[in-house]
Amino acid sequence: MKPWNLARATGYGAAIGVVAAALKLAAPWSDPQPPAAIARELIGAALAFALLCGLAAALRNFVVRRLTGPEMR
Repeated sequence: MKPWNLARATGYGAAIGVVAAALKLAAPWSDPQPPAAIARELIGAALAFALLCGLAAALRNFVVRRLTGPEMR
């Protein structure tokens, strides 16, 4: 089992965050937002999802390393 690439997981998380924030901002029932609020929303969601996915990948790598032990390397 190869370790997950943390940079790739973080990048994918940031992309997911931007898409999620864009969908939330494009909802027809939401009020129009000024550009600064849109940018803040997109950046905040990208950072939050990137951190979440990066931590999930790091945790997965740690658990796999602990379960497989040195004999499997």
